[in-house]
Amino acid sequence: MRLTNFVSKLSAAAGLALAGVAAKAQEVNQQLEVIGAPTPGGMGFQPAASELARDLQWLDGMILAIITVITLFVVGLLAIVIVRYNRRANPTPATFTHNSPLEIAWTVIPIVILVFIGAFSLPILFKQQEFPEGDITIKVTGNQWYWSYEYVDDGVAFDSYMIGHPSSVPMGYEGPEIAPFVRDEAMDALMENFGYDPSLFALATDTAIVVPVGATIVMQVTGADVIHSFALPAMGVKQDAVPGRLAQLWFAPEVEGIYFGQCSEICGKDHAYMPITLKVVSQEAYDEWLAAAKEEYPA
Repeated sequence: MRLTNFVSKLSAAAGLALAGVAAKAQEVNQQLEVIGAPTPGGMGFQPAASELARDLQWLDGMILAIITVITLFVVGLLAIVIVRYNRRANPTPATFTHNSPLEIAWTVIPIVILVFIGAFSLPILFKQQEFPEGDITIKVTGNQWYWSYEYVDDGVAFDSYMIGHPSSVPMGYEGPEIAPFVRDEAMDALMENFGYDPSLFALATDTAIVVPVGATIVMQVTGADVIHSFALPAMGVKQDAVPGRLAQLWFAPEVEGIYFGQCSEICGKDHAYMPITLKVVSQEAYDEWLAAAKEEYPA
């Protein structure tokens, strides 16, 4: 399968270099907005693009509010103790050692708070682990250091490298010499050759996962060599890819666009160069992509 993919990639890349346009599988770039990407100096989450992501971000906000109230309360108590019970203000300290109502309160109240949090967090956790029937099943394999994808029911399989990895440079590419993993003018030209803005360097891949909006996507995740981790923040999913084990995740994208993720488990020297690119497109665009991908990336 890998040899077939390699030959297919070489053929597609040669056509790309000669024609000066992106391959069929990359043509949706011009129609999609980049939504799920980190921003310089940004704080908070990427925009939620699935129900799972919305649930996680809401839960995080709710717990943050609770933690903020508790922190302010504790800091206030500390301030009162410092002001009212220092040696100067209270030279003769009290001698009691127990206060049963207070001890009951500081035991019961935290339990109530934890039960309250659990009442909301456990359903969200269970929702992630209760897998619906998928409209599309994709097997994801982490490798040192790239991702392999197989559309199990559609006969499509391909490897996905960060643009800038030596394997991502098209065969017969006639542009400036590419220094692997280094952003310079030559790399910017290569990024544009693939249809991406150069600012997306280290995020974009030569081949992307493409799925239709609204579909339920089930992914089977494993590793080929060491432990990797497949993470797409905007979809609210993260799953370790462990060699010899087949784990699962699911999501249902709600907004068309381009989303980026990363390997989130340190897996070797090129761990930083294992990005994930997901394109969520209309059903019509997906059908066109799939038809082209069956010829370009046959499993």
